[in-house]
Amino acid sequence: QVHMVESGGGLVQAGGSLRLSCAASGRTFSSYAMGWFRQAPGKEREFVAAISWSGTYYADSVKGRFTISRDNAENTAYLQMNSLKPEDTAVYYCAARAGTFLPASSRIYEYDHWGQGTQVTVSS
Repeated sequence: QVHMVESGGGLVQAGGSLRLSCAASGRTFSSYAMGWFRQAPGKEREFVAAISWSGTYYADSVKGRFTISRDNAENTAYLQMNSLKPEDTAVYYCAARAGTFLPASSRIYEYDHWGQGTQVTVSS
């Protein structure tokens, strides 16, 4: 079982920045594909970014503003969010594909393990 905890959310003005962290358990974290997703009120959960051995991938809505990264020594994935917009307001979730060296994916159903989420609110 992979346990993950997100942190770093909060309230920020439009144009500001936040960095989300996702601390994960598991001795083979370096082999996990990691993803960030978000869910705004009244909307479905959507893909934001993903990272694995195959590279990094972003939703068009965040490309150029958000950066996903990871520190395998710390078992942690990050999402640096710059130039935030009010429409980025959502609960942000990290997720892991815990099979060995699976590629990153934008598909929610391909992720096995999820954190509890962290709220990001961007004021105009």
